[in-house]
Amino acid sequence: MTFNGAEGELQALQEVSFTLAEQEFLCVLGPSGSGKSTLLRLIAGLIKPTAGSIQFGCLPGEQPRISLVFQQTNLMPWRSVLQNILLPLELQGVEREQALERANAMIHLVGLEDFAQAWPSELSGGMAQRVAIARAFIAEPDLLLLDEPFGSLDALTRERMGAELLNIWQKQKTAVIMVTHSISEALLLSDRVMVFSPRPASIVTEMKVDLPRPRQEETRYEPKFLQYAKRLRQAIK
Repeated sequence: MTFNGAEGELQALQEVSFTLAEQEFLCVLGPSGSGKSTLLRLIAGLIKPTAGSIQFGCLPGEQPRISLVFQQTNLMPWRSVLQNILLPLELQGVEREQALERANAMIHLVGLEDFAQAWPSELSGGMAQRVAIARAFIAEPDLLLLDEPFGSLDALTRERMGAELLNIWQKQKTAVIMVTHSISEALLLSDRVMVFSPRPASIVTEMKVDLPRPRQEETRYEPKFLQYAKRLRQAIK
């Protein structure tokens, strides 16, 4: 798959072909610059491919609802936490009372009840990312794309955010594609992991994560987890 970049036509992906099931959680690993983020932007329609295709299993004439969360939260600084989470429902034309009910339920789910009226500038990095994830989920997307959403957080906050993301996903059950550089994060969160080669990216390994849910931090020390981690580490080298 190629696209037009600042320096002309670039080949980002080479013979990358995969399917994603409804409610499946897929993580994508690979070297920096291998095209992982490009894949998400192509799927989201932010950049247009000049070769290759992306197909969605919608009815004819329907467009999938896609939400995208970046490492930067992109919250609107002039809107409160509640107002930021309400935004997708406003754009969808959801009736105000129903929208408020759904937004408040989502705020409760991410544990920000005491910060509903706070401004983004008053939030920690982890709290701001919770708002971004809540805003993405409240739109009830068919597909949620996560581009290293916890990459800028410290290790402990990152672990907590991973657990919270899993909690929300298990309740919402939307399909997810998440780009990450963390092997442990991929194994704790996903149903399946793909590993990209350097650009132009191809899939060098695709592995089903056969670990029971719910997964806890202790899962990291189980023999099967360690075997998976070793295989993925070898594939990335």
